[in-house]
Amino acid sequence: MISTSVSVIVMLVAFVNGARNEDDRQPCAKIQTSSSVVLLGSPVTATCVIRDDCPLFIGQAVHIVWRLGDRFLPSSPVANESSRVSEVVIPSFNGTREFLTCCVQASPVQVVGAEEIRAGYPPEAPQNLSCLTNLTTPNTLTCSWDPGQQETHLHTKYTLHTEIRDSNENHTYEVLPGVHRYTIPRLDFVLYSDMEIYVKTENELGEATSSPIILEPISAAKFDPPTILMIQAVPKRLGCLKLSWSLSQQQVWMRHLRLNLEVRLTTADSSKWSEQLILVNQVKPARAVDQCHLLHGTQYIAQIRVRYQQSPWSEWSSSRSGVTLENAPTGRLDSWMKVSGDHINKQPNILLFWKPSKQFRANGRNVSYIVSVKKLPGENGKVCSTTGNHCTFQLPGRAKKVYLSAVNAAGRSYPTEVRIHLPRARAVISNVTVTPQDDRSMLVQWRSLLYSSLIGFVVEWRPLLKADLSFTQFESTGRNQTLLVITGSFEPYKPYGISVYPRFKDGIGLPQTVDAYSRQKAPSMVPKIQIKKTWNSHVEFTWDEIPLDQRNGNIKNYKVFYCDTKGPINVVNADREERRVVLRDLNTISLYEAFLMVSTFGGNLNGSTIQFEIESFDVAAVVAIATVSVVGLLLMVIVLVMTCFSNNKRLKGRFWPAVPDPANSSIKRWTSDSTQDSHLDLEYEEPNPMYLSHLSFLDLRVKLSKEDDDPWLSSAEDTSDLGESICGSPFIPSYSGSNSDSVPYATVIFSEPCNSPPHKNPHVYLRSESTQPLLETEESFSPKCYHNMATVGMPSEQCFFGPSHDCVPEKGADPDILWDDFPFLRALALNDTEND
Repeated sequence: MISTSVSVIVMLVAFVNGARNEDDRQPCAKIQTSSSVVLLGSPVTATCVIRDDCPLFIGQAVHIVWRLGDRFLPSSPVANESSRVSEVVIPSFNGTREFLTCCVQASPVQVVGAEEIRAGYPPEAPQNLSCLTNLTTPNTLTCSWDPGQQETHLHTKYTLHTEIRDSNENHTYEVLPGVHRYTIPRLDFVLYSDMEIYVKTENELGEATSSPIILEPISAAKFDPPTILMIQAVPKRLGCLKLSWSLSQQQVWMRHLRLNLEVRLTTADSSKWSEQLILVNQVKPARAVDQCHLLHGTQYIAQIRVRYQQSPWSEWSSSRSGVTLENAPTGRLDSWMKVSGDHINKQPNILLFWKPSKQFRANGRNVSYIVSVKKLPGENGKVCSTTGNHCTFQLPGRAKKVYLSAVNAAGRSYPTEVRIHLPRARAVISNVTVTPQDDRSMLVQWRSLLYSSLIGFVVEWRPLLKADLSFTQFESTGRNQTLLVITGSFEPYKPYGISVYPRFKDGIGLPQTVDAYSRQKAPSMVPKIQIKKTWNSHVEFTWDEIPLDQRNGNIKNYKVFYCDTKGPINVVNADREERRVVLRDLNTISLYEAFLMVSTFGGNLNGSTIQFEIESFDVAAVVAIATVSVVGLLLMVIVLVMTCFSNNKRLKGRFWPAVPDPANSSIKRWTSDSTQDSHLDLEYEEPNPMYLSHLSFLDLRVKLSKEDDDPWLSSAEDTSDLGESICGSPFIPSYSGSNSDSVPYATVIFSEPCNSPPHKNPHVYLRSESTQPLLETEESFSPKCYHNMATVGMPSEQCFFGPSHDCVPEKGADPDILWDDFPFLRALALNDTEND
């Protein structure tokens, strides 16, 4: 837009200022300014004069107005001048380029003159002039500078000036606009002659010159990286290496120069170069250099660079390695011991770790380690030999300490004494926390109870995904230190087990262990949730543990998200140890969806979605209801049966018959009532009940004599009223025994009560000599033969109660009963007669 307006103004000015006829070539107006190029922000004054003979305004009054770009400026006529002269003052010109136009007020406004005004800044002096010589073909000298921080907004020209002092040869080189460097050809400089070089810059507001530099082009040359030809040990000089080197093939022609050489070294097992560089001054490329005061028997990697006097250093050469002469190891080893097994009755198992201390020097490449129970070297007493950093062995005998030594081809180090610290059941460590610092360090903090025997702590760490014990590292601290920064090559997203052990004067206490990560992210997988159990409106979910190599961090929590087709999403937090959750108050007619989210301290990951629904009556509920019902029914049946058995005599008589107890009978108190009470209540089932009576001898106060040992033949009391006792005496269950342990008793079975009329069939009388109560009887109600010892000449078996199928009287036997031999039966017979 600005360029278009400028073009229009220029065309109008050319048209107006040009004569209307070919004979008149004078412009109608003339503009005079204080300067067409001004300092940005400075004031500008301009005057516009219209000729009186301008054919456009002959005989007309004119009114002059000013315009800067597209905006009008206030103006005033010049004093003591006509209306055809006007002046304008711009207090601050802030544009870098604008057209100032003089116009005559008309319709439309006519431009009668214009002037371009530019603004900017004068150039600054160039800074940081430097030159660099290129020694490869073609040889050149390149100089560069810094133009300054401020933009000039004006066309600025730079020129490079050189002067060779030995020949007073001067050269000036103009630099292209916007370029701040220039390369001088080889013909315009001499490698070994001093040159003065400076840069000059100028524009319409001024000029400036840089500070000159004086240099010898060869001293400004940057050499190519040199080459290490060989590194080898210096014979008979411990800790020294000899380096042979040369320049590159393109610069080998300068081997006569004396150059400065710088060497940097590192050991083969280190990833960092030594901060202290070794400088060798004024050395020729063909001459080897020695590097001493190095470790013995150590492999070193070396690089070198060169320069001439104060020229820039070349780039570092390629690496080359060499090994110093070996010497016996020196210094002590730091150790850490763990004891396991039965250390009281058996030989305990020892796991010993070690590492070089700050004072230890292996002084050799192939170093091995020996553990021995004896201080002096030798095979006798050696329990372990290895090239690693740990060893497992059984403690021989009752040894209290072992000795650890490093061995190489040149000798053996002084043995390090390691005391056997047995484990102690003392837990003093708590609140172990690990905070990652970066990928190579972690801060371990803990709390500890103070014990008088506490001497320090041991922090042990190892990668949990690697079973090799050689990756185990440890660090010891003092008793007052409860934090430690551990360093090493920690892999991100990999778990490390970090343990803190307390050390006592008499042993090692119980540790506390935590899992730590140098960096965490979301898990690599989410376990699938499984339905373990469902019941009315409830469901229980479980899932497996995430494998250790796929956790990528410490598990922070588990969350189960679930919802039905219409309801909102619900979230339930699960215990990270149990890995289970119970969803409650679910709708039995809805279909649900659920998924598991696992979170670590570095992110979270969602698992797959499952669908489930709750049945109205599940198997568990049915089984529970059935079980309760069956148990209740069984309890009811048992109570009912026990109630019936305890109250119903008829059932008791059916299942438990009444067995007479001879010990509670009394022969003196037999009555019809007692007899009737003893009868079985079977009147509804038996048409002809039997009546039982009990006979027994009780209250025998006098011991029987030898002649009267048989209680059936003699008694302490009169038996004349025995029949009356049988039918009328009450049954009294009391007994006072004599010296005899035998309780004689008898049972009489009546077919009808005693007061009934006599019957043709005789009564049945059974005698028992048993010393035990009649718990069960094998006799039927049909009487069998009664066995009794008779007098001489009498039969051995007689029937006293009538005929029987298994008892037939012998021919010629006396049918009359011998009542004298059976006094009880005689009493019954008399009682029967009286009743008649």
